[in-house]
Amino acid sequence: MSKKLLKSGMIVSAMTLISRVLGLVRDIVIANLMGAGAAADLFFFANKIPNFLRRLFAEGAFAQAFVPVLTEYEKTKSRDEVKQLIAAVSGTLGTIVTVITILGVLGSGVITALFGFGWFLEWVNGGAEAYKFELASDMLKITFPYLWFITFTALSGAILNTLGKFAVAAFTPVFLNIAIISCALFLSPQLAQPEFGLAIGVLLGGAIQFFFQIPFMIKEGMLVKPKWDWHHAGVVKIRTLMIPALFGVSVSQINLLLDTFIASFLQTGSISWLYYSDRLLEFPLGLFGIAIATVILPSLSASHINKSDDHFAKTIDWGIRMVTMLGFPAMLGLIVLAEPMLRVLFMRGEFDMQDVSMASMSLFAYGSGLLSFMMVKVLAPGYYSRQDIKTPVKFGIIAMVSNMVLNLIFAIPYGYVGLAIATSLSATLNAGMLWFGLYKQGVYKKQPETVSVLIRIVVSGLVMAISMLYFNPTLAQWSTFSLFESGYKLFALIAGGVTTYFICAALIGLRLRHFKISSK
Repeated sequence: MSKKLLKSGMIVSAMTLISRVLGLVRDIVIANLMGAGAAADLFFFANKIPNFLRRLFAEGAFAQAFVPVLTEYEKTKSRDEVKQLIAAVSGTLGTIVTVITILGVLGSGVITALFGFGWFLEWVNGGAEAYKFELASDMLKITFPYLWFITFTALSGAILNTLGKFAVAAFTPVFLNIAIISCALFLSPQLAQPEFGLAIGVLLGGAIQFFFQIPFMIKEGMLVKPKWDWHHAGVVKIRTLMIPALFGVSVSQINLLLDTFIASFLQTGSISWLYYSDRLLEFPLGLFGIAIATVILPSLSASHINKSDDHFAKTIDWGIRMVTMLGFPAMLGLIVLAEPMLRVLFMRGEFDMQDVSMASMSLFAYGSGLLSFMMVKVLAPGYYSRQDIKTPVKFGIIAMVSNMVLNLIFAIPYGYVGLAIATSLSATLNAGMLWFGLYKQGVYKKQPETVSVLIRIVVSGLVMAISMLYFNPTLAQWSTFSLFESGYKLFALIAGGVTTYFICAALIGLRLRHFKISSK
């Protein structure tokens, strides 16, 4: 089973790598086009709202509730009953999301006032930045329908993942990046407000992703006619699980929206600096954390249905080892190389050295919580696969309230950087509670050698970080390098760090067998 999980994880990671690389290219293009000024703030705001709802209705809460139920049907029901479930879910969820999409487009001004309250006050009082509220509201009308397309994309992706077809869903986001890049290069320069070209790119990307997955659904015989059936047994079970999960699984997204709300009161550029640093955080998070979480959820659900408690515990332990092995050095790398990475990737066009400096501080703060973000992704399926929603929701509420309090504590002295600090600390609290909950319930049982494996990972990571710090040029030296020299030196530092990490790990006894699920 561990070989199958490793293979699936590698497939998802490979497809995600392509998507994340194109995502970085997209952000480089956007940074060159708009920098971190008001136009960038407006686009990132208009893009963040439908993406937040995507986490609720699509990839986040819905997937966590849908996959365990679909797995149960796959294991215990006939093929026709599985199709009936998919038809009922797609019809019921589709109707709800259609209504929400229409309301979102019509009520874009209300939504903008709610989450961009600082801009709304400027508009009400006739301030100098009142235009931000108007433009953000107009742009949201374009980006909001993305929610409709991505919801059905996520539904089909969850079905394909449950069937073991992980590559399709993992590759699909590539088309969103291609659409945004294309619009940024060819459409935005033709518009008086370039940010509107990017908004159109988001909408087109959502539509392309939706249509891309249809042939694969047909091939698997799972493309069915949607049907409204609120009282279907499977739908009842999914919505019973999903309603509390809407909150629990999306705590980090709610925290990011709170950051946006507060950032609308801060200096121009705050939202953009947080966005660019968050994008670099999302690269390893998606490549490792989300990829591992994606492949273990169906496995955990199957173990629970088969009453294989021992395999369930070993799968969670495997997930913890894997995200620590990959996430800890990635976290240290983000912290040590925050400014060089931002400089190499984004410092061109409208994105200047001040933007690099400002974004690097929030990346340092976000980066310190990377392993916690990954752990949340891996530990949460330990609850959802057993259809236990109440426990992670309770932890999520505690984490979100803590984030609100920490925002107030850190935002006053540290501004937008304080928001990133608060988000990382609340994620750490959430991960700790999720782990302790599984341990206390007896669901997670530490496997032999786990502690020694984690210690070896930490030691290897620290050696890697020290070596990168030693060879890392000073900020004054970085400023004298050409773009080519900066890229070369950054690549050399990363490659050297990775090499140092794995050599050190091998020397102190870390082996491939430590990342296999024991059959004993």
